[in-house]
Parts: sequence; C-alpha cells; structure tokens
Amino acid sequence: MSEREGSLKDWVAGQGEDALGKLAQELLGHPTTHATLGALFAARDRVSQLQTLVMNALNLPSAADLERLTRRTRSVSQRVEGIEDGLDRIIQRLEDVGSGAALDARLNAIEQGLRDLQAAVIGADAPGAAQLGDDPAEPGEEPSAATDAAPAGAADSDLSEDGASEDGAPAKDPPTDVE
Repeated sequence: MSEREGSLKDWVAGQGEDALGKLAQELLGHPTTHATLGALFAARDRVSQLQTLVMNALNLPSAADLERLTRRTRSVSQRVEGIEDGLDRIIQRLEDVGSGAALDARLNAIEQGLRDLQAAVIGADAPGAAQLGDDPAEPGEEPSAATDAAPAGAADSDLSEDGASEDGAPAKDPPTDVE
C-alpha cells in the first residue's frame, strides 16, 4: 500500500506543478499583468533614485560610501602599524648603540690614539712641535683631560694578548732612530 500512496503522491505533485506552470505562463502572457509588472519595476527604480537624492540632500552617507570609508580606514590603520614597527626598530637600534657617554669615551680613545701616533711620527726630534688637537690652556686654567698627551707607551694598552690592535691588524713597532 505504501507504493500506491507514494505513486499517488508523486502524481498529485506532478499535476500541481503542471497547473502552476500553466497559470504562471498565462499570467505573464496577459497584457495587464505584463504592464503591472513593468510599472512595479519602474516605481522601484524611481524610489531608489529618490532615496539617493534625499540621502545626498541630508548629507547622509550611502552604503557604498560607508564601505569605501571602511576600506580606507583599514588601509590607514595598516600604514600606521608599519610606521609603529619602523619606530620600534629605530628605538631598538638607538638603545643598542648605547648612551652618549660610551660614545664620548670611544671618541676620546680615538683622539688619544691619534695623538700617540703623531708623537711616534714626529718623535723627540722636534721639541715644541704642535700636536694634533692641542688645546692650549689659558693662564690659570688646568689643561683638559681630552688634550693631555699620554706617555709614548700608552698605545700598547690597546693591543690584545697576541699583539694585534682592536681592529685585528698586527701591531707595528714604533720607528727607531738608526745612525
């Protein structure tokens, strides 16, 4: 009996679909229905245009305007994040370089090394010869620590155990006077 009910059900559904199809075809083919549908679509278009005009007159954004603004905001946000990342890298590099005192100490050591090198080149042959970076003190002033000349052997303290300088170059003996 269930087979018979299933086939009856299928037959009724098929007949209903056929009847609905014929009815829709007749309605669409009828000039009044066709004119009514055309008028409805035209009215919908006019309402949409009026809605756009009213929203523009009230200075209200449309959905497309809001979407465009959202995309632009995301773009600006990504750019700001990139700038923040760059600033973080710069701050880290500045922290890695160290404080100004360490840089000043290193510059003073380089100046002292230059004075030692000049003293080795000029030697004792030219007493009273001006040295690089001399800062003559005014009468009554003490000479500054940066301009005091170090003893001739002070450059040796910059050498490592194997006799190489800090940059890895082998140390050179100071020139000796040969007669």
